[in-house]
Amino acid sequence: MQAYEANFDGLVGPTHNYAGLSVGNVASLNNAKNHSSPKQAAKQGLQKMKALHDLGMVQGVLAPQERPDLDMLRRLGFSGSDAQVMQDAAAKAPEIYRAVCSASSMWTANAATVSPSGDTPDKKIHFTPANLTNKFHRSLEPTTTGRILQAMFSDSRHFAHHLHLPDNEHFGDEGAANHTRLCSDYGQSGLELFVYGRYAFNQSKPAPQRYPARQTIEASQAVARLHGLTEANTVFMQQNPEVIDQGVFHNDVIAVGNRNVLFFHEQAFLNTAASLQEIKQKFPGDAQLHFIEVKNQQVSVADAISTYLFNTQLINLPSGEMVIIAPTECQEHAGVYRYLTELCQQNTPIKNVHYFDVKQSMQNGGGPACLRLRVVLNEQERQAVNPAVMMNDTLFANLNSWVDKHYRDRLSESDLADPQLVIESRTALDELTQLLKLGSVYSFQR
Repeated sequence: MQAYEANFDGLVGPTHNYAGLSVGNVASLNNAKNHSSPKQAAKQGLQKMKALHDLGMVQGVLAPQERPDLDMLRRLGFSGSDAQVMQDAAAKAPEIYRAVCSASSMWTANAATVSPSGDTPDKKIHFTPANLTNKFHRSLEPTTTGRILQAMFSDSRHFAHHLHLPDNEHFGDEGAANHTRLCSDYGQSGLELFVYGRYAFNQSKPAPQRYPARQTIEASQAVARLHGLTEANTVFMQQNPEVIDQGVFHNDVIAVGNRNVLFFHEQAFLNTAASLQEIKQKFPGDAQLHFIEVKNQQVSVADAISTYLFNTQLINLPSGEMVIIAPTECQEHAGVYRYLTELCQQNTPIKNVHYFDVKQSMQNGGGPACLRLRVVLNEQERQAVNPAVMMNDTLFANLNSWVDKHYRDRLSESDLADPQLVIESRTALDELTQLLKLGSVYSFQR
């Protein structure tokens, strides 16, 4: 049966700001306190979604979270009206307040781990929202993420939804940012690669020293069990602790896979040779595997991070051509641009690069791959997805009008305490759930 890899991009929320919340994410910290443009960020994301749709890709939209998260502030002891809660928290606990205003759900590679029906024993697509326990501002997301995913993929004949893992650092789970899938064809069974940063229950194992390893092997193994995966169709690979300490906070900052291609930096993994050998042994189908290993002398880890060379989307167009969707930062860096140009001339499936301006996201630490959640769908499953979330000319126009109506052009840190912001945000999200036919997924609607 024919299958497609659909991309569901996160719609940037109305409170998009640069608060520098993500320790271990160099770009996020470097741009802390700058003014942001929620309107520009949302429109950049929509332009990328529409461009991929126009290339023939199956493209969807994933709604943002409700922010500021006033429920969490009340849980933490702030009381009174919404305006009083916001202003009291901003004055007395500014670090906490900035966290509950984060628009980090735009990076939907962290929304969940998804296993296609070709890999699961019940032949359903399985979703497990990531708990994102390593960062407080992201740990606020999984409950609402689960509701949104269930509203998008509601048909229980085709889709299975799991509760996120326990909210504990032992089961720290960052979703698809540390997961990829290799296959001969999307419609066939595949090999799922889970990349972890540390062992939670064995402190003697290698681990980074400077920055946190956000994904544990215990979490990866638990998600694989929930999805019914077996030893035959999984590989667990440890991320190199040294590159985590250089700012590679997720595996998708240093490696990306698609179909029969794994594109990665030579320093990405701890035991590269053994992991690649296991992939070779388990890879299903008859397609030729391609390991594209970028040497440090070709592109350094620092340059890979600053340009997000690997935080690109590696996709197959309907023509069958495999291309890279890269941020313009890759085009503007002479060494990285030269590498990508030469790569497309080599004997690999990758034949072209398309560059996109996603600077509002890049400045906050997320490239094109961070902005999308990949879901392999056969034709029956595709028809079962909520059609209102699928990109087309009408939805593109409607969402741009919605952004123009509700989003601010400029947002500073001090603006986050403006009581009008929560009113604007809730009004926007209430209208969005009607546009996308999601029902009542936000707490203020329930």
